[in-house]
Amino acid sequence: MNHIDLDRVNHFVLRKQHLADDSRIDDIVRITSDIVGLHATSATTPYLSLYARTHHFEKEHLDEELYLKRNLAKIRCMRNTLYILPKEMLPLAYAATGKMAREASRRYAEFRGVSPEKYEVMSKSVLALLKGREMSVFEVKKALKPQVDVASLLSLMCDQGLLVRGRRGKGWKDKNHKYALFREYFPDVDLIAWWIGLTKAAVRKALSDIRGQLDQVEIDDIEGDFIMLRSDWDIMKNIGPFKRPTVNLLPSLDPYLMGYRQRERYLELENYNRIFDRSGNAVSSIMLNGRVAGVWDFAENAEPTVKLFLFEEVEEKSLKEIYLKAQQVGEFIADRKVRTKLCDSMIPLTSRPAGMVMSPLKGC
Repeated sequence: MNHIDLDRVNHFVLRKQHLADDSRIDDIVRITSDIVGLHATSATTPYLSLYARTHHFEKEHLDEELYLKRNLAKIRCMRNTLYILPKEMLPLAYAATGKMAREASRRYAEFRGVSPEKYEVMSKSVLALLKGREMSVFEVKKALKPQVDVASLLSLMCDQGLLVRGRRGKGWKDKNHKYALFREYFPDVDLIAWWIGLTKAAVRKALSDIRGQLDQVEIDDIEGDFIMLRSDWDIMKNIGPFKRPTVNLLPSLDPYLMGYRQRERYLELENYNRIFDRSGNAVSSIMLNGRVAGVWDFAENAEPTVKLFLFEEVEEKSLKEIYLKAQQVGEFIADRKVRTKLCDSMIPLTSRPAGMVMSPLKGC
């Protein structure tokens, strides 16, 4: 059995996530592939997730890959939520999660008054209307004057693989999309794929077949045994300690926070309810050497402000790096100078109304 210390594990995962100083790159399509998608339910999250993982990221870079080069696309998949994936992953994601997404969208559309009969008629009208162009919910509603809820209709058509979510109406912070025909956006992508539906027995056999490529690992201070690729173990055991404070200000729902079931690797149990709400959604977090050190928030008012709440005191060198990163992230969001503010308290998310995951330090 291999043994390894927790700091080395977190350093290794940071590098895999392109969050370590020596692993940041500017290829955002590769980053999106390596971390298996960018959570995109919140309009700003994918931009901030990429900003944390690159050297020279501009908001236009993601828009270019989504809407001009079309190497990336938005699709409802994991947890029945919206993600940005490389177009090569679309058939797999659609096959693996599409049934769940379609069923949820169908039920919601029917709740909003879009019966199967109305869907059959209106979807054909929408396909004809959107040929060769993108339109918003408002524009579709104005053109067709339908007697059904257009937003739920278009969402169901996206989950059916007929439409794709295109540009946001008023910039990167806008929650509203325009819609286009999937076959026109991605003429070379075939969503017709069969999910293999492996049983537990088949999965065990597959793991058994690659047993020679796997190693068992024990991590200091973490209960349980872990399995990892031997090639990854060879890399991880040679990773040294952090040479300087590695600080990341990650947005809500970032893959580093959301992508792992076992979270004590990067979070103390006593702070769990400050980072995750009742639905398991993660807030915008201050990461220090791969562990959650606090929470940050952005207040866009007359004087844009990045708010910081730290779980405990950190050494001066790390604190200076946190303030520097807060200033940089704030200026990226506001496109102008911002101030920073240190908060002395935070109400746990589990003691607050739903939705506060997007404003964790409101009132500070």
